[in-house]
Amino acid sequence: MTESFGVILAGGLARRMGGGDKPLRLLAGRPMLDHVIARIGPQCAALAINANGDPARFAAYGLAVLPDTLPDHPGPLAGILAAMETSPLPWVITVPGDSPFLPLDLVARLHAAREAAGTPMACAASGGFTHPPIALWPRELAAALRAAITAGERKIDRWTARHGVAVAEWPDAPHDPFFNANTPEELAEAALLLLRQGVWP
Repeated sequence: MTESFGVILAGGLARRMGGGDKPLRLLAGRPMLDHVIARIGPQCAALAINANGDPARFAAYGLAVLPDTLPDHPGPLAGILAAMETSPLPWVITVPGDSPFLPLDLVARLHAAREAAGTPMACAASGGFTHPPIALWPRELAAALRAAITAGERKIDRWTARHGVAVAEWPDAPHDPFFNANTPEELAEAALLLLRQGVWP
């Protein structure tokens, strides 16, 4: 399998969670980021976190912390750009820091979808909905992405559509593997899902 550089997107402002670092909110007694790393880490040759501000708050993880390379928080595309511009590998996989149930075959299936479709990118989908931030990116498109963001582009799927993106679909039952906890209520729901799976306590 083609080796990929994994980047966890944690640069958002977390307004719906009340501010702060959403991935550091506790889920089943551990930061949500721990769950994300446990799922995506083994699938990547290297792993980093995209976050702004003081990187020391992530020091316990021993991972590189990549800040956005564009000012004023222009959205998830900025985190994706930071990942692509600093990647030591030709391929980058990005996932949100609030998705604790990521599939263990995510990277392999995104590569397979891209190769089968002959496109430069691939993104995940479940239940008939695409998840644009959960995607595979070629490092070589970094300059094109920077130009698009600088020109005002903010929508991931609109930009990927210009270049070609394949979709890899997962079932959303018994639970959606791309469930993300944006609010305190969704964080509680994630804890219930873990309990039902017998993962916790």
